[in-house]
Amino acid sequence: MLPENGPLPPSGDDMTAPRYDVIAIGNAVVDVIASCTDELIEDLGLNRGGMTLIDEARATELYDAMPPARELSGGSAANTLAGLSTLGLQCAFIGQVADDQLGEVFRHDMRATGIDFDTPARSGEPATGRVMIFVTPDGERTMNTFLGAGQFLPASALDEDLIASGAILYLEGYLWDPEEPRRAMRRAIEVARAAGRTIAFTASESFVIERHGDDFRAMIDEGLIDILFVNEHELATLTGESDFDTGVNAVAGKVPVLVATRSEKGAIAVANGERAETEADPVAKVVDTTGAGDQFAAGFLSGHARGEPLGMCLRRGAIAAAEVISHYGPRPEAQLTKLMAEKL
Repeated sequence: MLPENGPLPPSGDDMTAPRYDVIAIGNAVVDVIASCTDELIEDLGLNRGGMTLIDEARATELYDAMPPARELSGGSAANTLAGLSTLGLQCAFIGQVADDQLGEVFRHDMRATGIDFDTPARSGEPATGRVMIFVTPDGERTMNTFLGAGQFLPASALDEDLIASGAILYLEGYLWDPEEPRRAMRRAIEVARAAGRTIAFTASESFVIERHGDDFRAMIDEGLIDILFVNEHELATLTGESDFDTGVNAVAGKVPVLVATRSEKGAIAVANGERAETEADPVAKVVDTTGAGDQFAAGFLSGHARGEPLGMCLRRGAIAAAEVISHYGPRPEAQLTKLMAEKL
């Protein structure tokens, strides 16, 4: 079981102190972000405010229909690592890119952020993944994801020594959908467990739970998840409970740490019976909600990895989330360490 504050300590003759604070496995994608009208969302038949998996042909169609756009390296777990690295934690990423230009862009951006990323590129088709993100005037983002090479991350690409060297293994629910990376993440859980490490899991999106909820619930029941991140919609899908508190109570006793976000209503966390809450950090103008949950996880984990109280971890999450929704893109632009010092 996970201690109340902080990752599992190494134990046993073969256990060594972790080299990394957090190692994440997730989608390696490039975000293509554009502002648009509500009418364009309707005209293109998009799932407003949600995330839809698309093929390469649809990705090309949407790209052609987009207003002028920005291209930024993204991916949920990769975004979280970017926030953690900015906050001074040592991080490494495992994900699959293709041997193409976008793959090189992604690799450069990760390393430039101070994150170790050495998964070999995949030759041939498909191309590196990309997410077409349409942002309406209210700041809501509608995501359309072509996973590309990311959905072919094999277990053979895992550096098991690397996984064992991380205090926390952070897994992205989005990547649970394709079969090959799902097998890789199951193996990563085994390796991390054998090394006495902490497993953190983000559910990512309700549609992922609809497709793989039995898997997730089984992992929770088997005690394979130490820290679970969900938003209120994902929690309802996971538990079948429409009432938020009822849903929290249904899960809180099964995972050592549960973190549930509620957008403008703040967030709660329950750790071994202790419950803490935080309000959303105020934002002058919501520009783009892309990456809000990713950066909340970064802020929370930055405190948790250092053994800070539960309420402080939540405050860090709220501050990081507020920063990222105040500008375009899923990764921090401000100096988060300075921001935290000012607000905490």
